[in-house]
Amino acid sequence: MHDWSIYLTPGPAERQLGLFCLGVGEQTHGTAAAPERALGCHALVWLKEGHGHLLHGPDRKLHEVHAPAMLWLFPGVVHGYRPATRWRQAWTLFSGPATEALTSLAHLDPSRPVRQYSDPRPVDRAFNRLLRVSTQRNVVQLTGALYDLIGQAGALPDDSVAARLAELACTPMSVEDYASTLGLTLKELRDAVRRTTGSTPQELVLSTRLSSAKVLLAEEDLSVAAVARRVGYDDPAYFSRLFAARVGMSPVAFRRSGSISGPISDLWRRRRRLSDV
Repeated sequence: MHDWSIYLTPGPAERQLGLFCLGVGEQTHGTAAAPERALGCHALVWLKEGHGHLLHGPDRKLHEVHAPAMLWLFPGVVHGYRPATRWRQAWTLFSGPATEALTSLAHLDPSRPVRQYSDPRPVDRAFNRLLRVSTQRNVVQLTGALYDLIGQAGALPDDSVAARLAELACTPMSVEDYASTLGLTLKELRDAVRRTTGSTPQELVLSTRLSSAKVLLAEEDLSVAAVARRVGYDDPAYFSRLFAARVGMSPVAFRRSGSISGPISDLWRRRRRLSDV
């Protein structure tokens, strides 16, 4: 790996994307301690080789680091590298209003400046993609690669809890019953879902049910009552009121506006049935 870097200056259109890359590169550090400093933006540092410590925060706490690991650096937070061996690392700088939403979703968490991964390959591939795309000067691809990297690197074990809850969402149960089925306490379920989605289990169940209802309304020839039952509601009138309040139109109106109409829809359905044989 050769040391190299690219620093970028996003224009007005790039800033409207909500997340923009300010720089990327690869570096090798010796065992000398790096000067302490604070950045004016967010940074991710992917440690590919080496071990040592990251000094982080106003209390200058030392966090142990073993490659492969991601270092998460935050605006205005003092940090410094303390390598015990040679460090080989890739890095990126980024900013934008989307960082506030990413923080609320716990993908950007100042309390966890060092993250280790049981399987680092998805993170490594995502960082390598970002490095590759950065040399092509394609703004949309670069932003997409940056989102992908943050998503891969910020994935928490709690993600599986939210995914498992979503799988159960159309089965009518109380939140307490969902927690019991998943082998969790109610507090553990709430905390895991909040860290992953930034919302509550009730909201995750509701959004999953509405998403499933939209698919059924757009793609299946089912009555509204049948759709309601499929997604966990025995009362079609209540389902219709809830759907209208959250989606902004009734289930019937959504079916008219959200599905492919006429012969094209019939042809698509026939092709889908054939593909399932």
